Amino acid sequence: MQYPVRRLCHVMAVHPSGYYAWKSEPASLRQQDDQRLLGLIKQSWLESGGVYGYRKIAHDLRDLGERCGKHRVYRLMRQEGLRAQVGYRRRAGRYGKPAVVAENQLEQKFDVEAPNRVWVTDITYIRTHEGWLYLAVVLDLFSRQVIGWSMRSRIDSELAINALLMAVWRRNPTAPVIVHSDQGCQYSSHDWQAFLKAHGLVASMSRRGNCYDNAVAESFFQLLKRERIRRKTYLDREEARRDVFNYIEMFYNPKRRHGYANDVSPVEFENQYFNRLRSV
Repeated sequence: MQYPVRRLCHVMAVHPSGYYAWKSEPASLRQQDDQRLLGLIKQSWLESGGVYGYRKIAHDLRDLGERCGKHRVYRLMRQEGLRAQVGYRRRAGRYGKPAVVAENQLEQKFDVEAPNRVWVTDITYIRTHEGWLYLAVVLDLFSRQVIGWSMRSRIDSELAINALLMAVWRRNPTAPVIVHSDQGCQYSSHDWQAFLKAHGLVASMSRRGNCYDNAVAESFFQLLKRERIRRKTYLDREEARRDVFNYIEMFYNPKRRHGYANDVSPVEFENQYFNRLRSV
């Protein structure tokens, strides 16, 4: 229902002549530029799946050649109600007695100078109406890229080994690589230790119950859950598998800006590293 102009002016306590003068007044150049920028901001926010905040969107705009500060992006996003995805509570777990415990080679030294020096691995859970789907990942500490992953309905040694097998197949390391994990039964099993030895990989384990020793893998799961999983309801495991694959291979690795990687994607961060090597 539309109110007559005079009634609307009465409600707003303004004179009709003032209302018509305000309506006919063109938007300022600043307001017009804000509207143009808002269109680019919305596009960047939607392409990220609605997970980017103002800092990463400001980087997107700079890549497009826009001279726009992060505080202006913050103001426009706030006016439009666009927000980043934040927060996800970690599920508590129980621990059994490990069969094999390796020394902590990593010791929370998460800054690595080159790819294929240190990989970290962990397992998380995904709820579906069909039951739990378990996801194991392997990340290269240098770029935070997911280089191996595996999904199964059972949380066992095969789940963990399949993720590491993908990492070995993709990277084909020519020198020993430290593979850091927690002390879960999948990683302390004799099958896991035999796989490491067969491929020239060096085992490293977090201290018992200390999640900070494997903080990079934990951080990736936090991103995955708050940016994708908590936004979905999966009817079955296959639907969850497709969505997790899409997040890892179509968004996180090739596109998602990572603060550790100078606000470029993990793939781009490694490309820049190898380009520097070739130019030397």
